[in-house]
Amino acid sequence: MHKTLEHNGIADFHKKVTSLFASMSPLIFSALAWQCAHLTENPMKIIVPLKRVVDSNVTVRVKADGLGVELANVKMAMNPFDEIAVEEAIQIKEAGKAEEIIVVSIGPQQAQETLRTALAMGADRAILVKTDEQTEPLGVAKVLKGVVEAEKPGLVILGKQAIDDDSNQTGQMLAALLGWAQGTFASKVELAGDHAKVTREVDGGLQTVELKMPAIVTADLRLNQPRYASLPNIMKAKKKPLDEKSPADYGADVKPRLKVIKTEEPGGRKAGAR
Repeated sequence: MHKTLEHNGIADFHKKVTSLFASMSPLIFSALAWQCAHLTENPMKIIVPLKRVVDSNVTVRVKADGLGVELANVKMAMNPFDEIAVEEAIQIKEAGKAEEIIVVSIGPQQAQETLRTALAMGADRAILVKTDEQTEPLGVAKVLKGVVEAEKPGLVILGKQAIDDDSNQTGQMLAALLGWAQGTFASKVELAGDHAKVTREVDGGLQTVELKMPAIVTADLRLNQPRYASLPNIMKAKKKPLDEKSPADYGADVKPRLKVIKTEEPGGRKAGAR
């Protein structure tokens, strides 16, 4: 008797649900189906690597020994191209295509300031991979590979290059280490399902490529205009999570493989011919 009543109750519920869906207009039904489908999708993470560099408004001076530039008592800031990458990640999240933005920096303790700036812009959490070594693109790419494998993002967006060494290598090396598709020098990024359409700035004009995600994208200057962090968001950023790790936590060796022989300031401009 109990089983019969239970069965009848389920049958009645099924009829009511069927009747409800049948009474819906196709437009409402389609919208509801879309929402249900997206609720079951895995939310995408975006990782944005950052580099702490000399502020672009500071006049750089060469050290007395000629083995680098003077960093003592010099104003530091986020690499401008990385700032563009942060803004792009935030815009993607605001469009509802990502749930979490994780910013990562490999460097000294002071790099926390750079990460807090990104958190104030709108990133959700940060990871500082602390090292006092002078990092090079390959070492950074190896650390980022470990971070990516641990966090499993759907997209990594980073600046195309840092303004201190102008290497333009980290994004490409990371893509190679992971075996992921890459879209470099991006001036436009469009996400659709499991693909990303990236418009690239090349010597001959623009090139559009379609990448299967997960993927690596490096930001060019014209991708967007980064926002300023508001005072309330700067205060909120102080409470956002910031984890400290070491390169060893990701099984990466960041010891320098290159040796600086000499650093020179550029020659002064010569007077134009009359």
